[in-house]
Amino acid sequence: QKKPLTAVIKEVYCVCQGRCAEDLYKGIQSSDSGVRCDSLKLLADVSTDITFAQEFISRDGHSLLVKIVEDAHESVSHLSLAPLIMTHTLTAFMELMDHGIVSWENLSSVFIKKIAGFVNAKVLDTSIQQVSLAILESMVLSSSSLFNEVKQEITLERLISHLQVTNQQLQTKAMALLMAMLQAGGENIIHSSSSVGDEMAHYLYVLQTVRLNHLEARMRTPLDSYNQEQRDMLHVLRQAAFETESESGLSNERRRSLCAKEFKKLGFSNNSNPGQDLSRCPPGLLALDTMAYFASRYPDAYSRFVLENSSREDKHECPFARSSIQLTLILCEILRIGEPPSETGSDYHPIFFAQDRLLEELFCICIQLLNKTWKEMRATQEDFDKVMQVVREQITRTLSSKPTSLELFKNKVNALNYSEILKLRQTERLHQEETLAPPVLELKERLKPELLELIRQQRLNRLCHGTLFRKISSRRRQDKLWYCRLSPNHKVLHYGDVEGETEMPSIEALQEKIPVADIKNVVTGKDCPHMKENKGKQTKEVLDLAFSITYDVEEYSLNFIASSRTDFCLWTDGLNVLLGKEMSSESMRSELEILLSMEIKLRLLDLENVPIPDTAPPIPKPPSNFNFCYDFSQAEQ
Repeated sequence: QKKPLTAVIKEVYCVCQGRCAEDLYKGIQSSDSGVRCDSLKLLADVSTDITFAQEFISRDGHSLLVKIVEDAHESVSHLSLAPLIMTHTLTAFMELMDHGIVSWENLSSVFIKKIAGFVNAKVLDTSIQQVSLAILESMVLSSSSLFNEVKQEITLERLISHLQVTNQQLQTKAMALLMAMLQAGGENIIHSSSSVGDEMAHYLYVLQTVRLNHLEARMRTPLDSYNQEQRDMLHVLRQAAFETESESGLSNERRRSLCAKEFKKLGFSNNSNPGQDLSRCPPGLLALDTMAYFASRYPDAYSRFVLENSSREDKHECPFARSSIQLTLILCEILRIGEPPSETGSDYHPIFFAQDRLLEELFCICIQLLNKTWKEMRATQEDFDKVMQVVREQITRTLSSKPTSLELFKNKVNALNYSEILKLRQTERLHQEETLAPPVLELKERLKPELLELIRQQRLNRLCHGTLFRKISSRRRQDKLWYCRLSPNHKVLHYGDVEGETEMPSIEALQEKIPVADIKNVVTGKDCPHMKENKGKQTKEVLDLAFSITYDVEEYSLNFIASSRTDFCLWTDGLNVLLGKEMSSESMRSELEILLSMEIKLRLLDLENVPIPDTAPPIPKPPSNFNFCYDFSQAEQ
């Protein structure tokens, strides 16, 4: 019986691929490094073919590649062909595994540690690191057990350092692995915010800022009325909201009239040319993107919003398009899209790491919240700005509570309805009015000296504990650290270099010292000697954290760059206290206000709901005479 031609061709093809696999298997085992390199390069190219992959894996070829990786020398980058051989090996391995013939879970811990070692290496061929990152990403996505192994070997700090290089491909692979780890890890990595240190919080903030800033280009781009794709997006919005009959049989004038009518119902101000509503930047095209996402992702909610409002009276309808454009702008401002990351920032949103498209999903929740708030306020078109202010407050207050998931955000923001906002505003207003009453202001002035002394003691105690400072150049953060602390008797400043972020070193371990009596002045910002030396090269963030102490008739100085604004305020206040000067930081003012507020509230507990007069009650007139006494003898009887 004759076989079909296709079957014959397939058999021949399999035989050819089998022979190719056999030849490459032998070439990889060659003692000649040149032959090995060429064989591995060819293997990486042909491994994309599933038939070849099956033949090669059936000969246990993938295990040979694993062994090459496991036996690789740590100094792979210093050998002539070693980087190239390793790159081809890892690429071929990745191509073979992508076919799903072999399970990722069959890999050994030695192999995983070796791949992680390539990623963690500070000096290594970037091609090796790129493929290694891709392999680790596939591991993380394949199973939770492999994710846990990878998590033990790779730190978030190391991955984020790969995002700071100039190689865009390496950045992309690092970002992909980072996102895979964050999504696979869920609450174990990010959501336990109590375990996130200052350094980690800074890295997470930078990552959040960098990713959100990818939206900046759309935010800064106005709609182009001549762009067919953008015009189509607008008409898809219109068609998704209204079940219109076929427009093909309509005249041009009738079609334009119908479109204008429906765009007006959608809430566009310029219904004949709705693109003009999206010419303002920001939010630009980002507003069109968020509307399109809502319409496609939640079509029922979208239709309900539009149809519900188009059936109301004109003055009471909530305009979808106008509201969406303003809401997108509000979200851009709250999420600070377009602002470069600060060198000291640490304010990140845990919800960001639980969601791929945070802006769009937040928009979908908040546009429905806006409609709900509009109805609660019984708003008209004239109240549009008031409604948007309330919605901004609802979003800001909810995000400040650091929700860790969209569901949690949705529940919290919907619970914070208009009546709750009014209650919060009233409470804050009453508190403000109460604290501005003349008797209360007088009491505050009497309490200030005692509370200022408390803050002074806290500042000095903080200086005695000491702080770890990082030496920062104009190019990048450095790993060189030094420590400075005040002696317990407040007479000497001790400082010196330290290795790593260790616990508080003893005074004896700090070799250098400056007597407090020799300190002449404390200068900050651009007045610091180390800022003057690099004038024009320092960013505003670094200038805001720089301070110096001058001593020995201002010929010498000790220069600091604080790791945060909090440390800057603590140290400048503490040094001013040592010099007998007034504390002037914003941190001191904030803490004083908090302490005063707490103390006032405690003192006024017994006067709750009792009106406090603006002036003291009048002193009654003295009696007509003082000829009176009390007879104790009669009381005893």
